[in-house]
Amino acid sequence: MDNFWEYLQNLTDAQSIISLGFYFLLIVVFAETGLFFGFFLPGDYLLFMSGLLCSNGGLNVSIYTLVLSLIAAGFLGNYTGYWFGYRAGPKLFRKNNSIFFKQRYVRAAEDFYTKYGGMALVLGRFFPIIRTFAPIFAGVVKVDLRKFTLYNIIGSVAWVNTFTLTGYFLGRRYPQLKDYMEYIIIGLIIITTIPLVITFIKQIVTKRDVKELK
Repeated sequence: MDNFWEYLQNLTDAQSIISLGFYFLLIVVFAETGLFFGFFLPGDYLLFMSGLLCSNGGLNVSIYTLVLSLIAAGFLGNYTGYWFGYRAGPKLFRKNNSIFFKQRYVRAAEDFYTKYGGMALVLGRFFPIIRTFAPIFAGVVKVDLRKFTLYNIIGSVAWVNTFTLTGYFLGRRYPQLKDYMEYIIIGLIIITTIPLVITFIKQIVTKRDVKELK
């Protein structure tokens, strides 16, 4: 059991993931963007750190290979999520909560999609949990595949380029940043989590208001 939790902790640590190699990095990005149990994986700062390490030789691939491969992993991950949602359909909303699945995650993705429409598949890339469940929900409601493909491409390109290239160019300009990764990661987590927390709070307030009206 101790080994299991140690392994799980490594999966949530960007440096540990990258240390396992380039291909493992791609698998993690694929899982976080397409498999419902991948919501806990460190997407944003994993991309940022991969760019940063690529800039100083810590990741032994070119920035072109890194960016294109990450885009492909995110693109294929979303297709997998769409297919899962398409096949699971409404049953997903009746699935019991577990350690790797919570009904509120699907509801948050539903609310986000209702608010932003197809652009939720682009904007959702930048928010934890939404990034994982938005393509699944798109499959549940059977979004037109051509539209989904377009949003999938735009979202994957925007997400990967924003974080990976930011890490890469900052690493080239300020090599000492690698010594402050803990603070950078904490900052990224706070920034990307705030909108999600606001969404959950709104859900709680709305449910409370509905109960009071009844």
